[in-house]
Amino acid sequence: MHKIGLIDYGMGNIHSVTKSLESLGEEIQLINNFNESKDCKAIILPGVGSFDPAMINLINSNLITDLINWINSGKSFLGICLGLQLLFESSDEGKVEGLGVLKGKIQKIPNIVNQRIPHMGWCQLLPKKINTLVELEELNNWVYFVHSYHAIPDDLNIIAAQVNYGSEKITAIIENDNLLACQFHPEKSGKTGQKLLKRWISNIQ
Repeated sequence: MHKIGLIDYGMGNIHSVTKSLESLGEEIQLINNFNESKDCKAIILPGVGSFDPAMINLINSNLITDLINWINSGKSFLGICLGLQLLFESSDEGKVEGLGVLKGKIQKIPNIVNQRIPHMGWCQLLPKKINTLVELEELNNWVYFVHSYHAIPDDLNIIAAQVNYGSEKITAIIENDNLLACQFHPEKSGKTGQKLLKRWISNIQ
């Protein structure tokens, strides 16, 4: 069992993420400041809502410097949905700068005939490279998405998995050393989501 810190900044699925991890036998520590993280082995940044309000909440909570230091220290980190988008430099959704941990931008999902925005529902993950969550030849990894913006990293090599969106593919998982982030909601993705969370947990140092 690990103690996992869950950033509590008013923009996350705190209850459902907590329940998912507790069902896997993990201990959850809600973090309003990083003095509460001293016994944590990993940190999760959840997120639901819009980019600018989320960044403003992080700024007002004085969490940004410690959060960036945690990631840069090499400790385990997971971003979920908006928690992935906040890692980048900026977003088309707003004007506030992102955390800038990853180079790149969050852009509006392209308008494609017969595809709806927001992108909402179940999609199958398409792994691009060896990664922590999805094996390359593994099938039937359907997970739940709800978002209108997607990540365009400068370094395309950090995209670990994508999903089909009409004729396009959009980023589903980012992995860069200790940093892992998913655009979908593992806590809302049933047995597949639990499997993926368990794999992440098994890699916590």
